[in-house]
Amino acid sequence: MVSVARKNLLEDLPRFLVAQAGIMFAVSLVTIQTGIFNGFTRSTTQIIEHSQADIWVTSESIVHLELSLPIPASKVNDAQKVDGVASAEPLTLKGAIWRNSLQEIVLVRIIGFDPNGQLFAPKNVTQGSISALSEPYTVMLDGTNLTTLNVHNVGEVEEIATLPARVIGLTQGNRSIVSNPFIFTSLSNANAYANSGQSATLSCKVQAGSSDIQCTNVYTQPEPDTTPVPKPLAASDLITHVLIQADSGEDLQVLKQRIETALPNTRAFTQAELIRHNQQFWQQRTGIGFLLGLSTIVGVIVGVVVVGQILYSSVSDHLKEFGTLKAMGASDWKIYGVIVEQSLWMAILGYLPSMILCYGVGAWTIATQGIMILITPISAIAIFGVTVLMCVGSAAFAIQKVTRVDPAIVFKA
Repeated sequence: MVSVARKNLLEDLPRFLVAQAGIMFAVSLVTIQTGIFNGFTRSTTQIIEHSQADIWVTSESIVHLELSLPIPASKVNDAQKVDGVASAEPLTLKGAIWRNSLQEIVLVRIIGFDPNGQLFAPKNVTQGSISALSEPYTVMLDGTNLTTLNVHNVGEVEEIATLPARVIGLTQGNRSIVSNPFIFTSLSNANAYANSGQSATLSCKVQAGSSDIQCTNVYTQPEPDTTPVPKPLAASDLITHVLIQADSGEDLQVLKQRIETALPNTRAFTQAELIRHNQQFWQQRTGIGFLLGLSTIVGVIVGVVVVGQILYSSVSDHLKEFGTLKAMGASDWKIYGVIVEQSLWMAILGYLPSMILCYGVGAWTIATQGIMILITPISAIAIFGVTVLMCVGSAAFAIQKVTRVDPAIVFKA
């Protein structure tokens, strides 16, 4: 029976290859969509995963990591006084406008942290040193955003708002699908960028021959030669999060309660809790999860249709052979086994090249675009199970055809 299944598959090689191409398309579609969803979910929390903090403290009005009301930097000192806190550091996430040498503007996300701290640092630094961010108006960005920001080499000086931004280093893989390009810098630089802007004066005059007054705002940029040195972060300045490292052996749930009591109008999360909170927002409160899930379902439907059509056609072409097997005394279950085995071969031979292709696409996108298509071992196993079910389920169409075969068909012209 095994040889019959293989012969039926390979007898018409062009049709077999077309069938495998259809299965590969369906499996690749499911795998890529699942990988995009996993990568999208992971990218929304990579800033959290970059941190060594045990607990994150933020505003009680937090929606997700990048959407939260600011809190005063004095909360860092207040947190440091809580029993069980080993150290506390501020972190700022603020939006700004990047202006390149062509005077094009791009929205960016400034991430301000302590370059000499222990609780946060960008991962995968490929050029430059994090300690160099302590210098005034220096930034580090991801290599996949160079084209977007029109930056060609380390050392170039662009602008954020109205202040200079000298690129002193690059990272790899620090790009979020849902956020603007990340710009890493020190806390003092981030505060200066967030509070910089054009100054305006109001000029009013009476129109000649009329009693109407015409007023005009005149915007002026600060002189490049008089750019002030960024001021250290003051207690009254605004930050986004407080990163906390707990004492060894400290119960994090108990420590969270102490922190929220000592710091009114704040909310404390463990790292795992904040990751889960952030992922739930993007998965459940946006339509992205639904759309990617819908695409996955479409891929499965395509696979079922393609495999079902190929198997049905194969059975139709070999009705006499199946009739002969029945006439020789083969049971229905043995004949069904031939069809199911054909579907299993199609599943395996379609799955393996599809997975290799998808891993290649994932490696290419992360290297060139910084976009993660995450194919985990669990998802790969799950997709294999879906592929087998898809192909075996499609065999039901062909089984219905062969069930009604009359053994006497072998004696008909």
